[in-house]
Amino acid sequence: MQLVVARIGRAHGIKGEVTVEVRTDEPEARLGPGAVLSTDPPEAGPLTIERGRVHSGRLLLRFEGVNDRTAAEALRNTLLIAEVDPEERPEDPDEFYDHQLIDLDVVTRGGTTVGRVEEVAHPPGQDLLVVRREDGSEALIPFVTEIVPEIDLDAQRILVDPPPGLLDEGEDEDDAVSGSHAPEPEGDAGSGSEPRTSSDGEDGAR
Repeated sequence: MQLVVARIGRAHGIKGEVTVEVRTDEPEARLGPGAVLSTDPPEAGPLTIERGRVHSGRLLLRFEGVNDRTAAEALRNTLLIAEVDPEERPEDPDEFYDHQLIDLDVVTRGGTTVGRVEEVAHPPGQDLLVVRREDGSEALIPFVTEIVPEIDLDAQRILVDPPPGLLDEGEDEDDAVSGSHAPEPEGDAGSGSEPRTSSDGEDGAR
């Protein structure tokens, strides 16, 4: 199974390094030296990581054969994709891959069925569960521990505790987008965030 583990950002310096937006909670395993990654678009890869380092809180990578700023800039916005065993689970029990969350039933603490997870979205700053309601409408649920307190993969169910207004019909989409990916405790950051995390964005782990 293929999982999106990062998105390439702008070039850094003149020797081929690039910034990356990490989309996995296991960057050491997925983005270490020697890792060979597929890409989207496919013609940009495959790419082999030569080395990586953290600079000012941001991960920088250099790929084999990418030796100058021009080549690095040509990779901007490319998605990096890793092959993983579909049965593999993150080491942290509070983390989940996106594909594990797709098609899970979403219910409230009171037993009301909200719908089924159709997608895990990774907008900047916060992950969202995209839930298809029974009437065909869409609900966006911030993937944070306070709102998504329980995920039971065996029961194929996600328990949610939405604040007032989050699931109201006719709610503006912007109103649903102020939480964070994983579930993670509010105050922690999003998409690659660790506690209660969906990442590898499928292509992710929570």
